[in-house]
Amino acid sequence: MKKHGMLNSEIAAVLARLGHTDTIVIADCGLPIPDGVKRIDISLTIGTPGFLETLKAVVEDMETEEITLAEELQENRTYLQQIEDLVPEAKQQKVPHETFKELTKNAKAVIRTGETTPYANIILHAGVIF
Repeated sequence: MKKHGMLNSEIAAVLARLGHTDTIVIADCGLPIPDGVKRIDISLTIGTPGFLETLKAVVEDMETEEITLAEELQENRTYLQQIEDLVPEAKQQKVPHETFKELTKNAKAVIRTGETTPYANIILHAGVIF
C-alpha cells in the first residue's frame, strides 16, 4: 500500500503516464465528458469531493506548467484566487466555456468531482521535472 501521494489508483496511473504538455481535466459534476476520453468519476454526493480538494491532491503529485480555465470563472474572484494559490507557478490561460469544453476532447482523462460551483473546471498541462 502507498504511504503518501495520490491513493486513487486510476488517477495515479494517469499521472504516471503523462508526458510533457499532456492534459488532464478536473471537473465539476456537470461538465460534459467527451466520448473516448477516460472518465474517472470520484463523485460521491453533491459537493463531495470538492473541486479544490481534488485539485490540491492532484497538483501535489503532478508537475503542472500551465492551466486553462473558463473565462466565466472570473465572476467568482474568491474561487479563482484559491485556484491560483494552488498552482502559483503555472502559466494561466482563460478561454470561453464553450472553447474549454472543446479542449477537453484532447485530455488523457477527466476527473469528475461532486462540485456544484459554476465553471469549477480546470485543464492541467503537464510540465517536466528536469
